[in-house]
Amino acid sequence: MIDAIIELALKEDLGEGDHSALACVPEKATGHAKLLIKENGILAGVELAKKIFLTYDPDLKITVHHLDGRAVKVGDIAFEVEGSSRSILATERLVLNFMQRMSGIATKTHHYARLIEGTDSRLLDTRKTTPGIRAIEKWAVTIGGGHNHRHGLYDMIMIKDNHIDYAGGIAQAIQRTTDYLEKNKLKLKVEIEVRDEKELDEVLAVGNVDRIMLDNFTPEDIKSVLHKIPAHIETEASGGITEETLRAYAETGINYISSGALTHSVKSLDMSLKAIFK
Repeated sequence: MIDAIIELALKEDLGEGDHSALACVPEKATGHAKLLIKENGILAGVELAKKIFLTYDPDLKITVHHLDGRAVKVGDIAFEVEGSSRSILATERLVLNFMQRMSGIATKTHHYARLIEGTDSRLLDTRKTTPGIRAIEKWAVTIGGGHNHRHGLYDMIMIKDNHIDYAGGIAQAIQRTTDYLEKNKLKLKVEIEVRDEKELDEVLAVGNVDRIMLDNFTPEDIKSVLHKIPAHIETEASGGITEETLRAYAETGINYISSGALTHSVKSLDMSLKAIFK
């Protein structure tokens, strides 16, 4: 999927050619550039940048100074790239767009992960990602110290409120899911969302789920019901969780905390690719 994203992104940006570089830069000209960090944060996208450069021009040479996941500060140089000046110019914006976005996600994820250090809770992302580049954004979450929830609709069963309502109720939704998995010989984990304690009790009465998401429960609500859930069923908190309340949720003993904010409301980290002249 990463290869497909790069291919489409290059096609989107280059079209029939980089006329700016073709017009004013000699065909045989060579250049040297550095990736300059202009804002403190967690670096992400170096490996992707290497892949973009070498996909476009295998003769480019990349010298890495800081690896993905490293805390960087203003003035740091993440890497240097040398080779065809036209190739560097053709890939410059694409590399920056992805690295700035990925580093912003990794920085926010790292900050959230630090807030729950010392607890047993794990931080999860969601499907609230930019269409077309989910694989890259979820990669950035892992670089920042978070964990990926399901990647799409295909790799996990997740029965949410609308599924339950359309199915006619919790018992019907779970039973139909069990029948579907058996009929199609699928081995997928099953998670179900509950909106209150009454729905939780309904789920526990039916069983046949691997994880229960407590949606929009407060930390106090979670503490009051967590003892009901058997140890073999994983638990997840989601909805209405903020930076200020994150630690309180983690201290309830919940297994997972999912946050769409890791990807859907992130400020990109500022950086630029600058030519070097020796």
